[in-house]
Amino acid sequence: MSKDWKQLTPEEHYVIVDKGTERPFAGQYDDFFDAGLYLCRRCEAPLYRSQDKFPSHCGWPSFDDEIPGAVRREVDADGRRTEILCASCGGHLGHVFEGEMLTMKNLRHCVNSISMTFVSHEDWLQREGAVMSKAYFAGGCFWGVEHLMRQQEGVLEVLSGYMGGHKDEPTYREVCNKTTGHLEAVEVSYDPSRVDFETLAKLFFEIHDPTQVDGQGPDLGEQYASAVFVSDESERAVTEKLIGVLESKGLAVATRILPVSRFWKAEEYHQNYYAKTGKEPYCHAYTKRF
Repeated sequence: MSKDWKQLTPEEHYVIVDKGTERPFAGQYDDFFDAGLYLCRRCEAPLYRSQDKFPSHCGWPSFDDEIPGAVRREVDADGRRTEILCASCGGHLGHVFEGEMLTMKNLRHCVNSISMTFVSHEDWLQREGAVMSKAYFAGGCFWGVEHLMRQQEGVLEVLSGYMGGHKDEPTYREVCNKTTGHLEAVEVSYDPSRVDFETLAKLFFEIHDPTQVDGQGPDLGEQYASAVFVSDESERAVTEKLIGVLESKGLAVATRILPVSRFWKAEEYHQNYYAKTGKEPYCHAYTKRF
């Protein structure tokens, strides 16, 4: 065993080395949807992103994609299934299945929780000494904006919350009652070495209708207004440029440019809503505009 590998408990050894299987619905990450990375428990190589995890209700964590090069496939000992292993250390992860039509990618990595360790993006970045930037957008119901922003390469975490109001610690009920001045907004944490603010801003304008005033689809009200919250003049210049492009194409853009203010994280049941429920956005969809 490599001296850099973690010492395994008997239960971990049974699954990771002896290729056993933990009991269904008993694993730590079965019903777990925090934003971060899933690492190999033995060698700590990154395996999966939280963006690719989905509720399959099969009893084990399920992912419809892997980090490129992180997972190796082999024909299982039974000659029928396809085993998945950590490409770095060969530890047993589980099995991969195709054709179930559970997600658009039509792929399910069925992974034992005990084969993995979860780390938040911030903890991973601190470990790696990397840099994380943040961007803030409001475009109607934050569920849909968060869901679609999570799918962008280089995005590490997206939180739903409230920004632009005058009350500390606003609640969802207060924001819906229009007593705080806040907009439903998202905080996008991203790796600037993999994606830039302009790419995120373009995506924002393409996943909601920037011409709708105080609303998005059937959700109407000032809390659903479209806005980009900018932290400096470079973000303002990029946003103004993109709005100019859209207006040159005949769009009457209603998106406001506002200064970044205190972001208040929304209640936990709002976070990663569509991944938790298995539903799809009802008022957000991608439309190419650039």
